[in-house]
This record gives sequence, C-alpha cells and structure tokens, in this order.
Amino acid sequence: MLRTKPPFRADEVGSLLRSDRIKEARAKFEKGAIKVDELRKIEDSEIEKIVHRQASVGLKLATDGEFRRSWWHFDFLRHLDGCEMYETEGIQFAGVTTRGEGIRVKGKLDFPADHPMLAHFKFLKTCCDQAHVMAKMTIPSPAVLHFRGGRKAISTDVYPTMDEYFVDLGKVWRKAIKAFYDAGCRYLQLDDTVWSYLCSKEELEKMRSRGDDPTGLAQTYARVINYAIAERPADMTITTHVCRGNFRSTWIASGGYEPVAETLLRDVNYDGYFLEYDTERAGGFEPLRFLPKGNKIVVVGLITSKSGELEKKDDIKRRLDEASKFVAYDQMALSPQCGFASTEEGNILTEDEQWAKLRLAVDVANDVWGKA
Repeated sequence: MLRTKPPFRADEVGSLLRSDRIKEARAKFEKGAIKVDELRKIEDSEIEKIVHRQASVGLKLATDGEFRRSWWHFDFLRHLDGCEMYETEGIQFAGVTTRGEGIRVKGKLDFPADHPMLAHFKFLKTCCDQAHVMAKMTIPSPAVLHFRGGRKAISTDVYPTMDEYFVDLGKVWRKAIKAFYDAGCRYLQLDDTVWSYLCSKEELEKMRSRGDDPTGLAQTYARVINYAIAERPADMTITTHVCRGNFRSTWIASGGYEPVAETLLRDVNYDGYFLEYDTERAGGFEPLRFLPKGNKIVVVGLITSKSGELEKKDDIKRRLDEASKFVAYDQMALSPQCGFASTEEGNILTEDEQWAKLRLAVDVANDVWGKA
C-alpha cells in the first residue's frame, strides 16, 4: 500500500503561508527600498527553509510554497508570449473581493524558453535534493487562461476562431511541460478552478452573462489538456488540483463533482486528482465511481486549509472509509483541501497551524497505508 512515486499517500497541494521575512522583503521591494537581487536572495533563503520543514514533518515531496508569486496563476500566465496583465474588477469570493487584476491574450501564444518559473523550479530541485524529497512544481492548467476572461479576453485579430486558439493553447502547455521535464521536473501539477466552476450554477450563469456558452466546454478542455500532456515521459507524473476558490479563507464555487466527474476522471489522462472534500459544498463521494480501476490516484482533500482548527484523526479515517465505497484504498491518498496561500495574502490561520495540518496528513496516511 506504500507509494514510492507521486502522488504520495500524504501529499499537499502547493502554496504555503508566506513567512514574515518574505512579506517584509516584498513590501520593501515595492517601495524601492531594496533591489530585485536582494529580494531574490531572501526568497531563496526562505524557500530553502520551508523545503527542509516539509521534509521534517514527514512529507516525501516539497514545493517552494509559491513564495515568489503574488497569485497562484497570474505569475505564470503573465510571462507567456501573447499574454498581458490589465486592471479590471476584482474576483468576488464569499464576502471578499480580490485585487483588480486580469489576464488577456493580445498576441500569438507561446511558451518562452526564458520563462522565469523554469529557474524557480531549478532552485527548488536543488533544495529538495539536499532534503531528500521530491520537488513538486505547480502551474495553472491551460483551461484557466481561457475560462478566466472568456472570448472577450482573447484578441479576435490574433485568433479569429476559438478552434485556432485552443490548438495553440494545447501547444503552449505541451512545450511548457517539456521545458519543465528538461529542467529536471518529475512531479508537475496543473492547478485548475474551471472544473469546479462547471459544477456551479452561479458560475455558469456568470459565464453566459458575459457572452460565453459553457456547452461542451468540459470536453474541449479535456482535449486541450490531453494534447498538452500526451508526450510526457513515463517517469513524469502530472496531476491536477480542482480548486473551489481560495482567497483569505473564502471560496467561490459550490456543487458536487457529478456534472464533470465522468469526463474529468475517466477521459482526462492525469495521473492523479487532488479533489476538495472539506465541506458539504463539495457534495458526496459518489462521483469517485468514475475513476477507472488502475494506476490513477485520487488525493482526497479532507483537511481544510481555510481555518486553523485541527481535524480529528478518527474523523478523517471515517471519511476515507466512506470514500472507499466508491474507489479502492490503493487508489486513494490524503492531503489538505487546498493550498494555504493561493495568493500572497494567505488564509486566516497561523504557520504553526499550517504545519500541524501537514503533519496530520502524514500521521493519518501512516496509520492507514503504512509507514515507509
């Protein structure tokens, strides 16, 4: 029942609460008090610390906590050829609105050879090699670039038809995946809010109101993603995390996975799926019946990242047992429901509470699947 390759029985989504030192350095940089090289040195130092901290709680993997990012998605997307950031209305979460930034496509899409996150990964891998854990890189899914703004955020001069756009979208991510592999990445995660939004009546209505038709969109995204990941080498694991919104401990989407589960779990060729199951908003475990028997893993997000209250081990084990009615234990793993800081603001809990939750995931996994 032990796993020697990702996703591991105890895993994590990606982002971690920014340390005080990171926050202070970024504030100084924004004011012009320090230069970019000094900021980078501080980020390097803090990332090295959290990699070793992740190893110390028993995880077999580590991320860089997304410490160099302001947003989980825009910091990757803004550096793609053809993309630009612009000011817009903030995203409305449950009672909270984000900063007003958006992304749009103004030119031909491509993945540049000097994308900064390639260097970010190389530094992470060096730290992980020293800590004897696997380096996990997180980037947004191609679906995110489309769904965030829809047709209105894509130049009609550059892409007169959406068919042309979706072809290029798949090519860009295929190129990105090869570049990360060549940089040494063997565990890549494509973070994705889209699948949960396709389960939300409210989000589907918002999409229609801006002039986009969601009909058949799940199948289109499946084709784009499958094209993007089709040439990954056998020793590279690619997973996805389906997020329901994560900003200052709030959320966006409600609704169970049933509307997309068959397409997502059966037809999209991911190796693993991080699914959020920390609240009733996620619905029941029944959609997991669509996970094909075999090598695919569903990582059940039963430990919330949105509050500091620590879950009880017996409660988590009981819920895993409930999930096992629809998917076998050997195709399951455990993680927090989301990252702890999908944006630099972070969720409303302490760093000690964050580390306690990651330790809890390891402890429960050791009890359920055995200790390596």
